[in-house]
Amino acid sequence: MGFVVAIDGPAGTGKGTVTKIIAEDLGLVYIDTGAMYRCVALEAIRRKVEPQESEELLQILDKIEIDFKQKGEMQEVWLNGKNVTTDIRTQEIDSQVAKFAALKSVREKMTLLEQKMDEKQNIIMEGRDIGTVVFPDADVKVYLECSIEERANRRYKQDLEKGMKVDYKSILESLKQRHKLETEREIAPLRQAEDAILVDSTNMTIEEVVQKIESIIKEKANY
Repeated sequence: MGFVVAIDGPAGTGKGTVTKIIAEDLGLVYIDTGAMYRCVALEAIRRKVEPQESEELLQILDKIEIDFKQKGEMQEVWLNGKNVTTDIRTQEIDSQVAKFAALKSVREKMTLLEQKMDEKQNIIMEGRDIGTVVFPDADVKVYLECSIEERANRRYKQDLEKGMKVDYKSILESLKQRHKLETEREIAPLRQAEDAILVDSTNMTIEEVVQKIESIIKEKANY
């Protein structure tokens, strides 16, 4: 088993950006579990499969293949042999992914895939249940928090920079609904692990968050 850093927290806290930087700084392999659940949602939507337990969904999970490929500074997400890096980041996927992620069959399949990723490499993995379910014995656990208003503001600015037509209030409402689904679902709800260190990024820059978490990793694990 390799060295494992678990970063959990709600959508829009900057987990992805922060985790990528830390991975590069400390020589860890970055695993974006959120992208994996987005792949499930994308494949299901393409096949017109509803977010509920069904034979059709089980067939998707049985054959699904998800890979991460590093292209320079960018990590590509591949689903069943096709690059879906951009396809999984649409508002449609944003609004549906939590519904698929709440399903027992989906979580069991993704957890199995995630747990295999530390067999021969040192990883930093971000998601919703990494420190509580996927790697309860992770070497380092961090829970990244941020006010929902600031999270909506960050997502709004990011989408504008991408040239997308977006509305702040719609993003805020979507984040609230998603947070409710993720924290209240029966299976592996989003919560802070008892032994995880809380980092609130509401009034912090990306650089400050990176420095804080890297200091935690070095202090806790002497990495």
